[in-house]
Amino acid sequence: MRNRIFITVTLLLTSLVCFSQKQITWKDLSAVKFTEKYFVDYEDTFLYPEFLPSVKALEGKRVTIKGYYLNIAPENRIYVLSKSPMSSCFFCGAAGPETSIQLQFMIEPPYKTDDIVLVTGTLKLNSDDVDHLNYILMDCEISLVK
Repeated sequence: MRNRIFITVTLLLTSLVCFSQKQITWKDLSAVKFTEKYFVDYEDTFLYPEFLPSVKALEGKRVTIKGYYLNIAPENRIYVLSKSPMSSCFFCGAAGPETSIQLQFMIEPPYKTDDIVLVTGTLKLNSDDVDHLNYILMDCEISLVK
């Protein structure tokens, strides 16, 4: 009987660990190198990412990260999490593309630009679609940091 209880508790705890999200930081996402690459469709060059192994290991995993919420174009469902507030984010030229994550929600969040939030989602790495950011969090859940 004690063996059954031990096995049941062990399996339960193992399953909880397997399905939990991993807390990451912006430093974790900085393990990427960029080179310029020409994209024929746009007749222009863009920064092309080479994700290092530590970042590749995060792809497809549920991760949680804290940052500044940027409500870029809610009418087009374009939301971003940034390492920095809007005035010094990647789009304003004060940081690199590794400091921003595109967010995909089922429902528009009620937050404002520059609110500090905690976001959990499934990480997708994007190197070829220049219409989207290099990091994308899908199926996001978000909460305001107080």
